[in-house]
Amino acid sequence: MIPWAIILCIIPLAVTAGPAKPLGVAPELASKYVPSKAGTWKCLDGSKEIPWGFVNDDSCDCPDESDEPGTSACPNSKFYCNNEGHIGAYIPSSRVNDGLCEPQCCDGSDEPAGLCPNQCREVGEAYRKKYDAEMKLRKTGSKIRATYIAFAHKEKKRLEVEVLSLEKEIEEKEKEVERLQDVADRAESISQAALDHKKESPLYKSLIKHHNALKSLQREYKKKQERETALGQILSTLRTSYNPNYQDMGVLEAVRGWEELAGLPHINDVDKGDKEEGEGKTEEAKEEAKEEEKLEEGMLTAEELESSVDPLLNTDYVSLLLEHDEHIQAPIEDSILFDLQGYLPDSAIPIYEDIKDTLVSWLQKLGIIRSDDSAAAADSTRARQAFHDAERALGQLKSDKRNKEKDATEIFSVEGFGAEGEWKKLDGTCIEKDEGEYIYEVCFFQEVKQKPKNGGSTFSLGKFDSWNPSVEVGAPGFYEKQVYNRGTRCWNGPERNTKLVLSCGLDNAIQSVLELEKCEYQITATSPALCLPVNEKTKGSRDEL
Repeated sequence: MIPWAIILCIIPLAVTAGPAKPLGVAPELASKYVPSKAGTWKCLDGSKEIPWGFVNDDSCDCPDESDEPGTSACPNSKFYCNNEGHIGAYIPSSRVNDGLCEPQCCDGSDEPAGLCPNQCREVGEAYRKKYDAEMKLRKTGSKIRATYIAFAHKEKKRLEVEVLSLEKEIEEKEKEVERLQDVADRAESISQAALDHKKESPLYKSLIKHHNALKSLQREYKKKQERETALGQILSTLRTSYNPNYQDMGVLEAVRGWEELAGLPHINDVDKGDKEEGEGKTEEAKEEAKEEEKLEEGMLTAEELESSVDPLLNTDYVSLLLEHDEHIQAPIEDSILFDLQGYLPDSAIPIYEDIKDTLVSWLQKLGIIRSDDSAAAADSTRARQAFHDAERALGQLKSDKRNKEKDATEIFSVEGFGAEGEWKKLDGTCIEKDEGEYIYEVCFFQEVKQKPKNGGSTFSLGKFDSWNPSVEVGAPGFYEKQVYNRGTRCWNGPERNTKLVLSCGLDNAIQSVLELEKCEYQITATSPALCLPVNEKTKGSRDEL
């Protein structure tokens, strides 16, 4: 006879244990596969209530097919393999009990017990090794990718600074164009005789003298600079090679003098390990020298002088002279014959013009006044050429500004170099792979080439056209393929084109080259730009690999 105490202990255990989780149910759905107190169960969509015994009875009773998670009775349901020791997975229920061991079910739960061995331990270990290697690759690669992103931000700032600089240059150049146009217009309206007369002015002659003096000073300065450089090299050699123990006071004095003049630490201090301290003192001495040197107003520093002399020497003094006349409102012609028009009423001007032209013509024929049309025309041509040159330079500046503005906006374009600009660093970067007869070269965002090793023509395998057109713009797979089209046309065939398939890697490198069809190539390559940072929240999920 069984003691009542034992019976009382067994009864609660039996009641609380309840029915086991049906086969093929995922852990997140286990709570929904529990019978009611009446011993019934509702289909997951709530459309029907069936006896609990109908679940996994190899007969499909629910409209949503949820009553047969562990059999193949319902054609569109899914079976969950628990795969303890690895990662759980779903397979179509149609593959359950079909006599085949599904690789997704490494625990063999999709077939009757004993038919398929449980390999989850081995599969899990292999998966974890592969996963760990992938995580290590991504972590290292994402650090390189971060440097690419930092480069993109610096590049955008650089372009923005250049755009601002170009705006200032354009503003100055526009003023120069306006000035040169005015000079050209006035040069075309002035006679050579009047221009020659203006060149006799003390101002113009003084400018020419200053020009010649400045040019001579520049020549002498360059000679002395070359000589100083040569002497500096000689003294530097003496400083590093003389024997301080020789006690030659003349040499020692020369070395000390050169060190003081050049702001260098004493060579003995450097040898004793005081190089950093000596250099620090040298920098301090240089800074002090700069602070002590005070320039008078209008004077130039050495750097400014170096960049300003050549532009000064290239000054167009004739144009400057004409501008000076305009500034002081001097009459363009010196004869009262040409100034008289300003004192006549409007009605008398046509008669005056006819008389003036006739009189000037007779005076020229008699040799009383000269007509240097060819010389005047030459001066006006030079002025007009200077104006056109300045106009072209202004157009180039505006074009450069537009291009840099466009480049700056494309850096963080989703369809260009990526939302984070991670691909900008590789713009124009070329990688190669030796494939026997040919070397294949990929220049990112530019062109793919096939270069023969033993002579012959280089063929274009396509120029950059787009990112992966079969994936939504900006999606992860969007940056895993580049399309290069419009390459060299094949003999009796189409134009060559290439699909560049990319994956995460520590180097920008070509892995393989295949000609899938005639004139259609597929190149696989790796790049750190595709190594996304590891998301710790999702780390360990199957999707991460």
